[in-house]
Amino acid sequence: MKYLKNHSRLALGYFLIAALLGLILRSFYVLEIPITFKFVVHAHSHIALLGWVYIALTTIIYKLYLEKLQLQKKYNYIFWFTQLTLVGMLCSFPFQGYALFSIVFSTLFLIASYSFFIFFKKHISSENKEQNSYYCINTALWYVVISSIGPWALGGIMTTLGATSIWYRLAIYFYLHFQYNGWMILALIGILLYILEEQNIQVSKAVFKRFFYSINIGIIATFFLSTLFTKPPIILYILGGIGAIFQLYSLFLIINSLKQNSEKISALFSSFQFSLLKTVCFFLLLKMILQLLTALPYFANLAVTILDFTIGYLHWTFLGVVTICLFLFLDYFRMIKIPKKAYYIYLSGFLLTEALIFYKGFIIWQSLPLLHTYFKLLALASLLIVIAILYIFATSFFIKNKK
Repeated sequence: MKYLKNHSRLALGYFLIAALLGLILRSFYVLEIPITFKFVVHAHSHIALLGWVYIALTTIIYKLYLEKLQLQKKYNYIFWFTQLTLVGMLCSFPFQGYALFSIVFSTLFLIASYSFFIFFKKHISSENKEQNSYYCINTALWYVVISSIGPWALGGIMTTLGATSIWYRLAIYFYLHFQYNGWMILALIGILLYILEEQNIQVSKAVFKRFFYSINIGIIATFFLSTLFTKPPIILYILGGIGAIFQLYSLFLIINSLKQNSEKISALFSSFQFSLLKTVCFFLLLKMILQLLTALPYFANLAVTILDFTIGYLHWTFLGVVTICLFLFLDYFRMIKIPKKAYYIYLSGFLLTEALIFYKGFIIWQSLPLLHTYFKLLALASLLIVIAILYIFATSFFIKNKK
């Protein structure tokens, strides 16, 4: 258990680095910083998704399903190889963007993720395979593999069609879509179901079957929403909208099941953890509503033409839904203690930055003048997120040393 706590701290360390890179990006218009903006954006996004979210999720998955099987040595080979790829990306992306070394390390990361997938499939017990939670985790890991088609396609697209081709953007959107809608969301739901199953709080097979098919139909169909910047035939708008409706329906099924067992669940979690769960459900509902709106041509055009709306939506998903849910699970499994004060500082920074990002999108949409202190306020709000993560990170080591 001790080494898994250290792995969780390492994931949090990547989150701190990603937040610092985000702060640098948001200070770019306030201070003179000798960086190439686009290069730092690449580093920020890769370390946030692959350092923080991927490492935190795979560490939790290993703990739940494989820790008791005495596989630490084999797991460590995969884990530390993954760290090599992440450090390589961190040392190359900020200085060269997509170039030889960053592409090599990104490719090696894909191989590392395949290794974890095979490792999981090889050693998972037959008993676990009967659980609803396993179906979610297994499918989530399949989405890791499916999403990697995007990065593999980029090399050929850049060689033949160039980075200005719509296929270049489609490959990136394919990867991102199946990462945050498929891998991350479904893995988090699977972990929640595992916790409930361990306490004999079951979602009925009939309800789970409807949920499972609905969310997967939704995940696949909503990819078409990522293609709307090409102004495709109306059928793709319809398919994307149907997918968004299926995802909302699947969320309704899960939330309804949680409500039916609300007393048992509230007793299972601490009051703080239960409030995190309710916050995540609310944020996820808003995320899916926003996604449904983009099936309408008018709002699809807004999302395409006003980058701030897209950035706000992505940050809502990663910093709101995914990160707060990870805070909940890391705290629940006692892998990292999440102090309440640190969380509320984080939540304040997150909500302020989201309000400011969507405000700028609204200003551009309505052709209004931007507040002259906007970029300073955005940088200060981003600083709150850095402070909160640093608080959590420092506290985790303080508790360790105290013990």
